[in-house]
Amino acid sequence: MFHYTVTTNQSIDEACETLEKQLKEEQFGVLWNFDLKNTLNNKGLEFDRDFRILEVCNPKEAQRVLNQNVMVGYFLPCKMVVYEDDGVTKIGMPKPTSLVTMVDDAQITEMAEDIEKRLIACMDKSSV
Repeated sequence: MFHYTVTTNQSIDEACETLEKQLKEEQFGVLWNFDLKNTLNNKGLEFDRDFRILEVCNPKEAQRVLNQNVMVGYFLPCKMVVYEDDGVTKIGMPKPTSLVTMVDDAQITEMAEDIEKRLIACMDKSSV
């Protein structure tokens, strides 16, 4: 699977807040918390599902992977989503290891595995 997704009993706002706290512990920051529903609704488009897109970055990790292979910049920052699906709040992300297969670089794959493991741990702790 190209993604990792967990469920939580928290609201969208609570899940975003909890996730952000967990990410900070791993030295990742949320650069942007994009509220897709409100943005579309404000543009006159009907979209009823609460859906947030978080852009997440750890500057040291970004520097490390870009120094190894600048093409990885196409995948940065990492994206995480928090959304409602049939009354259930879900937290998900595309797996970094899936994305980096496109650059075919063993060292990048190793770096992505480490980053992915840390991001998954944040998501798992946020889903409680």
